Amino acid sequence: MVKADTPIQIGRVTLKNRITFAPTVKFDFTDDSGKANEKLVAHYTERAKGGCGLICVEATAVTPGGRFCKTHMGLWSDEQIAGHKEITAGCHKYGAVVIIQLNHTGYTANPECGPAIGPSAVTRQGFRGEYTTTEMNLDEIHAMQQSFVDATVRAKEAGYDGVQFHGCHGYLINQFMAPSANFRTDTYGGSAENRARFCSEMIAKVRELCGPDFLISVRTSGCDSTLEDAIAVAEEYVKAGCDYLQVSSGMSSLETVAPFRDNRVTDIQSLGAYFKDHFNGRVPVSCVGGLTEPEQIHYLIENEYVDTVDVAKAILADPEFANAVIEGIPYTKCFGCQACQYGPFTAHKCPAEMKRLRSV
Repeated sequence: MVKADTPIQIGRVTLKNRITFAPTVKFDFTDDSGKANEKLVAHYTERAKGGCGLICVEATAVTPGGRFCKTHMGLWSDEQIAGHKEITAGCHKYGAVVIIQLNHTGYTANPECGPAIGPSAVTRQGFRGEYTTTEMNLDEIHAMQQSFVDATVRAKEAGYDGVQFHGCHGYLINQFMAPSANFRTDTYGGSAENRARFCSEMIAKVRELCGPDFLISVRTSGCDSTLEDAIAVAEEYVKAGCDYLQVSSGMSSLETVAPFRDNRVTDIQSLGAYFKDHFNGRVPVSCVGGLTEPEQIHYLIENEYVDTVDVAKAILADPEFANAVIEGIPYTKCFGCQACQYGPFTAHKCPAEMKRLRSV
């Protein structure tokens, strides 16, 4: 039986177990330089020490204009490499594979950082109130793709084992793949193959530049606009050289997805399970979604609904959560705050983390 502590090979990299730390942005750990600092290094190193098989470092901006806020980590400059080298060294010290999520916010760009750009001109509500986004021309698309590729090359130089392209949650890559946001009639719009092209071309270029040993993941939407369409887009990513699909939500409602055959699997977790059924061992697949109890993780892995699980809040609350799952030892449980205290506009005073620190 496959268990949470069963090693798994992803591409040419082997994870010591199947618990991964999902990318979660620390909105004010850095400053306007976008550089990784001691606070970020300590944060990720502690969670690698806590037993995670893989650490996915938070969404990291590939251009200054694609940030969530001015205190958002980046890899748009060679000057930012040094801090990332410290993150990778800290994670590798404890045997964790470490990748970094690369992102551009696209339509949802913070106006203090850059313009709202994307595959098509759309009117939406956001930071600016109601506004119309700017459609990218072909030169701008190719320049943006190059920004992602350049950031990936920097990531490899910094010692990362791979990268994850952020293709869900309504950001730029997701905007290109989603029919609800992409109305283009050229080679970047229309069919699933065309809507996947923005990311699949980057995957192919990264594979060429970074070689076969470098892990390429996409955190992709499982339901834009339907499950079937999302899988068709993911097929293009895999054809281009993607090693690993980490499946989450996108711009469409989960109501478009049929109930899963097992009611112990939540709607969002079922996206990963449906993807695993489809890809059938060709590439490993993960799921996300409220994974704060060891029993949930054991159930998903042991029933082979997914290959790995992406855990966020439980590992934020207690860096030793992965060890707790595998070894059956006590841990400090996430309080399930309505607004996570690691989220934006908070003071980063997670009550579970504070409780744990008081008990140490």
